[in-house]
Amino acid sequence: MAQTIRIIKKYPNRRLYDTEISSYITLEEVRQLVLDGETFEVRDAKSGEDLTRSVLLQIISEHEEKGQPMLSPQLLSQIIRFYGDSLQGFMGPYLERSLQVFLDQQQQFRSQLNSMMGQTPWALLNDLTERNLDAWKNMQRGFMDAASQANTPPGQAGRGTTTKKP
Repeated sequence: MAQTIRIIKKYPNRRLYDTEISSYITLEEVRQLVLDGETFEVRDAKSGEDLTRSVLLQIISEHEEKGQPMLSPQLLSQIIRFYGDSLQGFMGPYLERSLQVFLDQQQQFRSQLNSMMGQTPWALLNDLTERNLDAWKNMQRGFMDAASQANTPPGQAGRGTTTKKP
């Protein structure tokens, strides 16, 4: 059975209406939908425009303002600098893959921690760190290869432009 997308309508008065439960909901309740893995879209009630990204960014912004922020001013500045850059198109997928690698490693760490027998937590953590570092290096190498291919002028590829390594 195909999963239907839950529609949340955003009205001009900034209220959010969940069409599935026929009730107004708060941003915190939208956040809970994300945590629960629900598939949803936020649509402008009048125009039907997709506002999902805007609402998700609003949730992130509110959580960054209170408590322990995850995004430093330096990181946010670096992200802003990518807008309009020739590599802007690579940044989103790169961040998505980086986060997925992190989540995969976190899940692997949790499952190994649960089945840990005879290993010290430090040995397990060291092993996981080494594998995470290898995966990160491979991902960065792939990103750099893709970026260099994107910046190679047409007709220049494979023209004996190899360089000797010292």
